Amino acid sequence: MSAARSRTIWLVAGEDSGDQLGAKLMRALRAAAPDTTFGGVGGEAMAEAGLVSLFPLDDVAVMGYLPVLARARTLLRRIRETVAAAVRARPDVLVIIDSPGFTHAVARRVRKAAPGIPIVDYVSPSVWAWRPWRAKGMRPFIDHVMALLPFEPDAHLRLGGPPCTYVGHPLIERLAELRPGGPEQRTRDAGPHSLVVLPGSRRSEIERLMPVFGQVLERVCGAHPVEAVLPAVTRHRGLVERLAAAWPVPARIVTGEAPKYAAFRGARAALAASGTVTLELALAGVPMVVAYKVSRTEEFIARRLIQVPSIVLPNLILGENAVPEFVQAECAPTTLAQALLPLLTEGAPRDAQLAALARIDGRMRLPDDDTPSRAAARIVLRASEGR
Repeated sequence: MSAARSRTIWLVAGEDSGDQLGAKLMRALRAAAPDTTFGGVGGEAMAEAGLVSLFPLDDVAVMGYLPVLARARTLLRRIRETVAAAVRARPDVLVIIDSPGFTHAVARRVRKAAPGIPIVDYVSPSVWAWRPWRAKGMRPFIDHVMALLPFEPDAHLRLGGPPCTYVGHPLIERLAELRPGGPEQRTRDAGPHSLVVLPGSRRSEIERLMPVFGQVLERVCGAHPVEAVLPAVTRHRGLVERLAAAWPVPARIVTGEAPKYAAFRGARAALAASGTVTLELALAGVPMVVAYKVSRTEEFIARRLIQVPSIVLPNLILGENAVPEFVQAECAPTTLAQALLPLLTEGAPRDAQLAALARIDGRMRLPDDDTPSRAAARIVLRASEGR
């Protein structure tokens, strides 16, 4: 792979998490190929790495059906502008980053207008979980997928998707922040025991799960006193504080990533909503119980579309249901408390889950201590050379 020639690489992100991935990828690309220039769409992190975005990321960082409908005119205009600019620039490669609602719309149109531009998709859509036909539908406009989860390449192969390579999840670069040092591990073991409670990051999740989690905490504290720590998303802290005020047991609320990871390092166990946080907890070595609730309409749709044996990422990575999960009617205070209590004390349930979580490292690490951003950069550079 030649890194000497100058090249232009376009990156298009659609939300903050993609902006963070894009910034790391830009730094890795510049380290491997110093004469690389960049264009596209990104946020503050990518701007710090040297990208001049076509427009503010907030213009397209929209989630949920109703918000998307409300901003449809702006979104369509920004899609057209991104496509037109990419086609004019004729970059050596276009990298779209997550946010398929926006980035795939850009990629389809670029492929139609300028079929010679290679297109790489950084972060696979969850085709393995729902709407699996999307994998095959990506082939006409995506040349390569860079996956964050180790089972995704097999899923794309099985479903007829584009070529797919596991490049590693960004969390594997943050193990030192997630895992306890000596004093923290002793606190975990000796007490007073800390229980970290994570009701989700979206308003709908918080509103559904906070009352249930409060009742779970009451039952747990009746049998095994704990100090509850509740990491909250900054924008929803007011909502979390209001709902936590009704809990029969007080919880210490923290915001920000550093306090959240500090809570993980000291936690004996966790009660969490399904999501990426379960992978953070698994890498931190925190045994957990996972719960989730959606509306009846969402449940009706999900039962027909979701095709995985678990909604918990550590379980999918391990290929076994090591982490107990309770969804919909099973997401009940007594049931959750009964599953959580054995994880707070020494014994077979806690030992079995800890042993399972310890195996996740081996599934997620890259060979030769490679990093996700370097692995992704190599694929992008190969694509820029038509390989």
